[in-house]
Amino acid sequence: MFIYNVTVNVDDSIMEDWLSWMKLNHIPDVMATGFFREYRISRVMVEEESGETFSIQYTVDSLEQLKAYQHQHAPRLQKEVKDRYGDRFVAFRTIMEVLQHGA
Repeated sequence: MFIYNVTVNVDDSIMEDWLSWMKLNHIPDVMATGFFREYRISRVMVEEESGETFSIQYTVDSLEQLKAYQHQHAPRLQKEVKDRYGDRFVAFRTIMEVLQHGA
């Protein structure tokens, strides 16, 4: 199992709209691709000079599925965010392999 993590620093001027749009539109669109099992959105608890930072984590079963998502859907979905919010956010993506999971 792998986690596709998107860390986003969002400008204060769009933060409320961005968070609402992510919850109601973007994340449901990502999940509707069928590649991910679940997601989690979290606020990163760190003091920033400006804006707020969030982590969106999508769980995927295999790297092959993640690569298929990145090829088939990610460019379009990322463009939608860029078109809506321009340069008022910065995002970077990481892939993490889950070695152990428990409750």
